[in-house]
Amino acid sequence: MPAPLTEDQVRQDGAALLDAAEALFYEKGVRAVGMDEVRAASGLPLKRIYRLHPTKDDLVVAVLRRRDARWRGRLAAAVAERAEPRERLLAVFDWLERWFGEPGYRGCAWINAFGELGPSSPAVLAEVRAHKEAFHRDLATWCRAAGLTDPAPVQLLAEGAIVTAAITGDPTPAARARTAVETLLSAAGH
Repeated sequence: MPAPLTEDQVRQDGAALLDAAEALFYEKGVRAVGMDEVRAASGLPLKRIYRLHPTKDDLVVAVLRRRDARWRGRLAAAVAERAEPRERLLAVFDWLERWFGEPGYRGCAWINAFGELGPSSPAVLAEVRAHKEAFHRDLATWCRAAGLTDPAPVQLLAEGAIVTAAITGDPTPAARARTAVETLLSAAGH
């Protein structure tokens, strides 16, 4: 009988599993990736995978949740590099443009998961909504600090840029959205 796993080994296995699943799901899509492929990529036995995440939906939620913390953290760090509220808001679109230009950019992982699983997975749908609500709250905070009382147009510009860049394979929608936000700021006197 094998020795019980240490907490450190469980953490390492969990991280390896999430790394493998995230890469596969983002590159190929959730439905296109079977658990045997996740097993092969992670190097973990299926039994251990299912002990960590009893269902594929649980694994998808864990991947999205971890990605959210990293994604929004990177965005917030980029925004925090700017001192002026107006420049902080515009930094969102500069960061988006860099993200869109990264090798392997396939759009928004949450929109992709929603497109594949939609309402058929309440757990995934809840995680997608939680990410979008948090992203929109962040944008609203930066909008209000910059003097825009209605963040909805900026939120739509960001979401539209994310989707358009994924479809076209071109990072320039972020720059176009940035220009539109500059126009909104100017119209508001900021």
